[in-house]
This record gives sequence, C-alpha cells and structure tokens, in this order.
Amino acid sequence: MSEKRVHLSRTEPAAYKALDAFAVTVSEICRANEIDERLKELVMIHCSQLNGCAFCTRIHVDRATALGIDTDTLMQIPAWRESGVFSAREQAALELAEAFTFLHEDGIPDDVYDRVRAVFTEKEYAALSWACVSINAFNRIVVAGKYAVAPRVPR
Repeated sequence: MSEKRVHLSRTEPAAYKALDAFAVTVSEICRANEIDERLKELVMIHCSQLNGCAFCTRIHVDRATALGIDTDTLMQIPAWRESGVFSAREQAALELAEAFTFLHEDGIPDDVYDRVRAVFTEKEYAALSWACVSINAFNRIVVAGKYAVAPRVPR
C-alpha cells in the first residue's frame, strides 16, 4: 500500500485554484441570498462529517467556533433529528446536506425536496445546494488524498 498519495492541489494547482474560486463564488451567492454564515458552516460541517473528512471538518468547526457557535450545538450536528437546538431552517439545511452527500443513493428524494423548499426560497435552495456541491468536492479531494490531520498542540 502506498504511504504517500498524489496531492491534487500541489500537482495540479490550477484546478485547485479554480475550485477555490468556485467556493468563493458560492460564499458570495450564499450571502446574497440570505444564507447566514452560521447556517452555511453547519452544512459544511455536516457534509464533511458524513464524508469522513476530518481535515474539512476541523476547518469548518474552527470557522463555526469563530462565529460563536457553541460546542453543544456542534456536538449535536450528527444527531440533528433528535436534537432541539436547531431551527427549522437549520434542520432543512442539514437534511439537504445529507441528500447531496448521498446523492448516489436516491438523488434528492421528492419528500426531502418538498420539506426543504417549504422552508427556503428558490434562491436560498440554490445557494445551499451550491454550498453542498462545493464542500462535497473538497471532501472528495481530501479523503482520496488522505490529507493528514495532526493532533493539536496545546498552547
């Protein structure tokens, strides 16, 4: 088994830069369509957790923490259906994140689409969908490349 894998962003930086530019555009679309940073980060974390991407999970947990999202809320993301800490918008966004992450299983099922669209406008739905596409792309690059996530050194 190979210990070191091709690091896509270093080997073909132009493609990675294009993906990064896409992510910036997605963030702008989210802001323009009233998807707040808290909601976006919850989606990014959930997709990353579902994909088993520790690298992206850490990045987005750090961003969420900087936004003031507390540890209790972050810890409940995987159990959002059983949790009472998420708003209707957050629940719908987390459900959409799951559907996009596991798109290969059922696409976006009609019942999920209907529940999410009952909460979000067309523009909001599109913005969240693009956010899911973006983070899932990054997750695939990182997971396939087995990017290391070292333990944090206490300060």
